[in-house]
Amino acid sequence: MRRQVCRRFLYTRIFPGRSGRIPTRKAEVNGMAKQHKRGVKLPVRVILIALLIGIQLAVLVASIYFLSYKAIWLYVLFEAVSICMVIYVVNQRKNPSYKIMWVLFILIFPLMGGIIYLFWGGGRVFPHLKKRMRRCEKEVRPVLRQDPRVESRLEFVDMLHARQSRYLRRESGFPVYTATSAEYFSPVERVWPRLLEELEKAEHYIFIEFFILAQGKMWDSVHQILARKAAAGVDVRIIFDDFGSCTRQYRGFAKGLRAEGIQVSVFNPLRPSLDLFMNNRNHRKMVIIDGKTAISGGFNIGDEYVNLWHVHGHWMDNAFILKGDAVRSYLAMFCAMWSFITRRKMDIRPCLTSCPAPAEGFVQPYCDGPLNDRNPAEGLYMQILNTAQRYVYITTPYLILDSEMTTLLCLAAKSGIDVRIITPKIWDKWYVHPATQYSYEELLEAGVRIYEYTPGFIHSKIFVSDDRVATVGTVNMDFRSFYFHFECGTWFSNMDVVGDIKADVLRIMEKSEEIRLDKWRRRPLGMRLKQSILHLFAPFM
Repeated sequence: MRRQVCRRFLYTRIFPGRSGRIPTRKAEVNGMAKQHKRGVKLPVRVILIALLIGIQLAVLVASIYFLSYKAIWLYVLFEAVSICMVIYVVNQRKNPSYKIMWVLFILIFPLMGGIIYLFWGGGRVFPHLKKRMRRCEKEVRPVLRQDPRVESRLEFVDMLHARQSRYLRRESGFPVYTATSAEYFSPVERVWPRLLEELEKAEHYIFIEFFILAQGKMWDSVHQILARKAAAGVDVRIIFDDFGSCTRQYRGFAKGLRAEGIQVSVFNPLRPSLDLFMNNRNHRKMVIIDGKTAISGGFNIGDEYVNLWHVHGHWMDNAFILKGDAVRSYLAMFCAMWSFITRRKMDIRPCLTSCPAPAEGFVQPYCDGPLNDRNPAEGLYMQILNTAQRYVYITTPYLILDSEMTTLLCLAAKSGIDVRIITPKIWDKWYVHPATQYSYEELLEAGVRIYEYTPGFIHSKIFVSDDRVATVGTVNMDFRSFYFHFECGTWFSNMDVVGDIKADVLRIMEKSEEIRLDKWRRRPLGMRLKQSILHLFAPFM
């Protein structure tokens, strides 16, 4: 009887507004199985788009080869273009690993390689998109002025790590704040009730932005509150990425939300186009409530993130809640992205709220994206490795490293810094995990300690160092996060939350298997070949 009462209490807290009989374990399992079956089914739209893109690509390749063999001057032209592209790629100030992959591709396919790079290579995007994003960022920039007193105080308290903050401000444009409290949650099921609690407090607006917004029990609990708040006059706006969410939503999802008074903007909708921008996705995760509260981390809205659906074993992820002045930066990120997608200016001034929180330490949210030539996320990771004096602990689902990051990790370990990295034992993408493992041997030889989270998939993205600084957010250690995706994160300095983050990483290590160098060297030849081959395509993953 006591167990039934506890289950009813938890059920009503997690799913407010629901009443009646609590589903039995069998009913829950059957329901989740049906939901999983429907969730992974590819929509007809996705299948048609993939088919049309495949046809376009096939026609392009066939046309190049047909024309080149019918007209010798075209063959010479295509060869000349490929040679020019190789010279251009080699002389670019780009990541060496990325350049090598494109040079190899052009040399293997000399006729079409140069043409394909001309249209889709180099991470280029259309100039008008860059111009539009600059305009949207300019609209919110006035609210992101750095308080010189905060900057001076940080330099006085912690000169060593103040350089990380200065770097972030110059590269991302976001200031460092005090008067901001932070709470850390791991795994994500711990933040779920708090998310619902904070949403219930909304009086003026709720802004939500996620890479994946998947229908299921987690979304149902959030949706009930959003629909009720929208009906009461609260401004509710949602951004989700079409690529991340389209296979996890039923037909008419966005239309249904709009009918409830919720404004919805879909980032970069899938379409049958060879446009390179289709490769750039919005990987950010954030919830902003009344300018007073911001919730972010590595999680999306989906049942696997709160372990209602064990698709890859136990899903380990994290979240944090900010209250105070630093919420302003997340508000600016959302408003700029909303204006970019809708092409309509979103005035940030009515959304601003003065709500300093009594807290010590420093907080600096930041974002990154492919529409500029800066790379603050990867640069911050490098800064943390450069300034570490005792340890750097890292968790990441993907460890696809370029030569510069590999060198920094090895140099830190060889200089006596305790460098530890946790990656998943159970992978989510068969072709990415071998590329992740490719760097193990070189890192282990340098003294880096590597762990694999054995209960399942670790999705947390954490850097924590010396009990003084940490960063948590959406940025994976791979080419996609560093170069192709829109990302966000928060840097913490001299706060209690840094200790919470370190303690979480140590708990995860206890449940992880440490990879030993002698054993790793004896791995099967087939595994070595797969890792070496897939590593060549790492910049495209």
